[in-house]
Amino acid sequence: MIKKYFREIKKFPDWIYWFPAKFMLCWRKLMPVTIVDPNGLLEEYRHAPQRVCIVNIWHNRLLMLPPLFERPLRERTVAVISASRDGQYIADFAAQFGAKSIRGSSTRQGVKVLHDAIRTIKGGCMVVFTPDGPRGPRYHMSKGPIHIASQLGIPVVALGINYSAYWGVRSWDGFRIPKPWAKLTLIIGKELHIPANLTADELEHWRQEAEDELNRASLVEPKDYL
Repeated sequence: MIKKYFREIKKFPDWIYWFPAKFMLCWRKLMPVTIVDPNGLLEEYRHAPQRVCIVNIWHNRLLMLPPLFERPLRERTVAVISASRDGQYIADFAAQFGAKSIRGSSTRQGVKVLHDAIRTIKGGCMVVFTPDGPRGPRYHMSKGPIHIASQLGIPVVALGINYSAYWGVRSWDGFRIPKPWAKLTLIIGKELHIPANLTADELEHWRQEAEDELNRASLVEPKDYL
C-alpha cells in the first residue's frame, strides 16, 4: 500500500532531493578516480565553452555522472530524460547538481527533443543521452542521438563510468551502484563526426559505430548484452 502511494506521486518537492545530492557529492570525494582520456577531450571542453557535443552514456552508469564533474561543466550539460514519472524524479535530482534537462526521448516526442536540442546547442550546452533508455534493450543504441548529431553537425562522444565493485539492481538495465570502497574509472571515447544527409544505411552504420565506441568505453562484453 505504501509503495502504491509513492508510485502515485508524480512530483516530490525539490527540497527532498537536497540531502541525497549532498550525500552523493561527499561519497564521490571518497572514491579514487582514474580518468582515461587519450584524446584530451575533457580539458578541451572544460576550457572552451564554445565547444559542444552529444554525450552518450549507458542508462545503468548514470548514478555517478552528476557529481563526477565540477559545477561549471554540469551547468553546461542538459540531459535528455524520459517524460515519465520516473524521469521526473531523475530530472529533479539532477537539478540539485545544476544540470538541466530536456523531457522526452529521441524516439518518442522526437521532434520536440530535436527542437530543444538545437536550442540547447546554440546556447552553448552539451546534450547527454542514455541511448538504451528508457526501457532498453540494454547496451543497444537508438538512432536518435546519431540523427540529431547529423542534423546539428556536432560530434558524438562516448562516456563510460565503470566501478571496480558494485551492486547490480534487478532491473532491465542492471543499474549499477558502486560499493563504498570501489574505484571509479572514467573513460572518454573519441569524437565521432557524423556526416549530414545520411541515408538509412549510413544512419545504421554510424549508429553501430557509436554503439561499439560506447561499449568499449564502458568495458562491455558481448556476453553482457540483453
